[in-house]
Amino acid sequence: MADGATKTTQDGTAETGAGNRGLTYPLGTPPEPGHAVQAAPGVLWMRVVLPMSLDHINVYAIEDGEGWVLIDTGLFTPPTIEAWEAALAGPLGGRAITRVICTHMHPDHVGMAGWLCARTGAPLLMSRLEYITLRMLVSDTGQAAPQESIDFFHAQGWSETQLETYRQEFGRFGRAVSPLPQSYQRLSEGDLVSIGGEDWRVVIGNGHCPEHVCLWRQSDDVFISGDQILPRISSNVSVWPTEPLQDPLNDWLTSIDKLRALLPAETFVLPAHGEPFSGVHTRLDALKRGHETGLRRLERTLRTPKRSIDVFSSLFARPIGEAVFGMATGESIAHLHCLESRGLARRDVDADGVIWWVATHPQPLEATDSDA
Repeated sequence: MADGATKTTQDGTAETGAGNRGLTYPLGTPPEPGHAVQAAPGVLWMRVVLPMSLDHINVYAIEDGEGWVLIDTGLFTPPTIEAWEAALAGPLGGRAITRVICTHMHPDHVGMAGWLCARTGAPLLMSRLEYITLRMLVSDTGQAAPQESIDFFHAQGWSETQLETYRQEFGRFGRAVSPLPQSYQRLSEGDLVSIGGEDWRVVIGNGHCPEHVCLWRQSDDVFISGDQILPRISSNVSVWPTEPLQDPLNDWLTSIDKLRALLPAETFVLPAHGEPFSGVHTRLDALKRGHETGLRRLERTLRTPKRSIDVFSSLFARPIGEAVFGMATGESIAHLHCLESRGLARRDVDADGVIWWVATHPQPLEATDSDA
């Protein structure tokens, strides 16, 4: 889900149209793999290729005395290993890596963390919930899909063919993650991390993942946002079988309000995808507006009972294919749970165990999307 015109990318995020207006991108052309651009004083911006429609992740290196602190890592694949070997010898000049910080536990951010820590001797720094969740998900590799997960997706209306595909693909998360360090250093809200004599304040976001770490250098308002603020796409906010009753969209919207109040308007954002940009208040406003518009559309759709897989057209601007069906299902459930928490929708379970949603106060048919 995102503001303006949207389409879902392969990793479940949504590309935005109108939502990135009013932003400025002062750094120009992104760096080629193995190269770097100075994004801010003492901060290098690099890119790693991803084998999906969202074809890159930004990684950053912050000068730390005679070494570097790395932020995020890319997937554990041969091309990424090659890119990091080139970066370590090239723009990073063979200097020591003092710490590896991962903003959150998704494989494109943490996939190479274990490899980099083993290669350089650097410790891994994450928030507690991200590290624990990561260890849990990696442990699923090679395991059979649990019945609770099958029941969860059956309740959304998935077909037997889709459920069988899920069984076959279960546990693939860990295949893109290198063997993890068995210990880590915890990052928590408000911590000050000293890097190169400068303090970076830890700011925690929620909704996209359990305890997302952002880093804010308040001396010049440089903000490393990970996936918590992206300029051109809206991060996936989904409900998953491991926590089937959660309300992550409410967490996401609360985090948007928190960041909007916390960050100065002139903050320079270094995101995990897209280009570094200015205009953070504009972007946060657009992200919130997009989800609220989707919620209004969804509520109108629920004039008649719907399953979570029946409401994609209210949230996405193109048909959803099988490659992103799980992500789209999770995002639809997140929006339905948000409506439920606001008292605007309720669920009923039929004799087959399938959940049907209906608006508690159906909006009239003549309502339009003119507020989008």
